Amino acid sequence: MPETMPTTDDERPSSAADRRRCILASVEHAGFVSVTELTRRLGVSDMTVRRDLRKLAGDGHVRVVHGGVSGLRPALHSPAFTSRSEDHAPGKRAIGAAAVRALAPSATVAVDAGTTTYAAMQALPQDFRGTVVTHSVPVMQLALARGMSRLVGLGGELLTDSQAFVGPRTVEATRGLRLDTLLLGAAAVDEQGIYVSTDHERPTKLALMAIAQRTVLLVDESKFVGSAPVLLCGWDAVTGVVTDAPPPEPLARRLETLPEGVLVAG
Repeated sequence: MPETMPTTDDERPSSAADRRRCILASVEHAGFVSVTELTRRLGVSDMTVRRDLRKLAGDGHVRVVHGGVSGLRPALHSPAFTSRSEDHAPGKRAIGAAAVRALAPSATVAVDAGTTTYAAMQALPQDFRGTVVTHSVPVMQLALARGMSRLVGLGGELLTDSQAFVGPRTVEATRGLRLDTLLLGAAAVDEQGIYVSTDHERPTKLALMAIAQRTVLLVDESKFVGSAPVLLCGWDAVTGVVTDAPPPEPLARRLETLPEGVLVAG
């Protein structure tokens, strides 16, 4: 995969040429990057970023659009998905890398829709020989871009907000499948259980959970204080949690009872 953007002061580029190389790598990786995110990651002013973008656009490398920059080729996913991916991005990358380390090289793994689970797909080793099952369009596109030969896509009705297929046809497509691991996403969690944003997501997630030997929830620390209206399931339905910060009490005590407990990435 292409080089990612720097995340610490030590990694930040020291010259205009280095900045522009980092911007190009990030655009190739994500398809769209906002000016706000570039100023944060590069540690320079808004004016400096916009000057770099004008130079790159003038040289025919990128396209400057409202609020940021996009690649000349079609993006793997929408600007809205990319924007959500940028929220808590370092934590999501750490979670994704930690989650895939526990996977066997030939495992059958379902990757749920969402930006944190997408980070796990990004972290999947190049020598992974197993099968990926997913209803996430960005995950499917990334698998195709990487030349992955063993991919099972679950079709159905496209839910544009999450860029995922959902509905009865998607649930039907899970029948007859078996999963070693499901990497599950969520909108919020508390002591009672796991929550999602809409009822549309729930049947597909439950269908995948029903055929998985282990279900590992991937959530960044914002999900501990966030809110979502639809209860997906209680904690008895998952095997373990991978996150980027210790959960608050009393949620931490509840998660200690899970078979695999809590893994704090990084």
